[in-house]
Amino acid sequence: MVVTASTHKITWELLPEDFVLEDEPVDNVNQPSLAAALTESLQLAGKLPETALATTNYGICTAVNGKIVIKAPDWAYIPKITVSREEIQRSYTPHKQGEIPVVVMEFLSDTNGSEYSSKRTFPPGKWFFYEEVLEVVNYLIFAPDTGVLEFHHLQSSGKYQLRSPDENNRYWLGEMDLFIGVWQGKRENRDGYWLRWWDKEGNLLLWGFESVEKERGEKEQERREKEQERREKEMALQRLAELEKRLRDAGIGD
Repeated sequence: MVVTASTHKITWELLPEDFVLEDEPVDNVNQPSLAAALTESLQLAGKLPETALATTNYGICTAVNGKIVIKAPDWAYIPKITVSREEIQRSYTPHKQGEIPVVVMEFLSDTNGSEYSSKRTFPPGKWFFYEEVLEVVNYLIFAPDTGVLEFHHLQSSGKYQLRSPDENNRYWLGEMDLFIGVWQGKRENRDGYWLRWWDKEGNLLLWGFESVEKERGEKEQERREKEQERREKEMALQRLAELEKRLRDAGIGD
């Protein structure tokens, strides 16, 4: 498949087996945890179908003007892959192996702001790649240190436009039937800002340890209610026994 974006010829090519991937360290120690948290809650809530693919710092590959371009968003969601997972090795190529991601995310670090790069010459910048090459409909940029989330939505003009959050400071992702927003709290010994999912009813999609704590709390509440019920029953029986004694002492009911 060949697509032309302005003066750029785009072809959907698999990554050559001899292509040398960059082996750069993760920009920020928090990035793997932020990404894992997003995927975990989707999976536990049954929101990650078998044909879907959630990637973390995993290359998305194509060719621009005959040259292989690969970018690895910090997190991405692909609603449907059309090949087996075993065939997706080292990178993912839209149209060849499945659909275009419906959302890509970048977590800001202390680097030079490459998340905003619209550089069109080779190698192209991330913004240009997501906007004009892949045409990803939702591009999110999150600053974990400050909790600022930017939600850029692709318009019919082919350009990203910054969206405003709703009254709950969340954004609706129709392609995933979920809200996404910023949540502050603790996970994996990190106390700070996180990206979280909410369903359309406003229920927070829980992480594993939260589900365990919720279940434990529900069982404890059930135990307390049964204990309270037992005590009330004992007190009622005690009052009944006392009443019967008073009646007997008064010579009533003999």
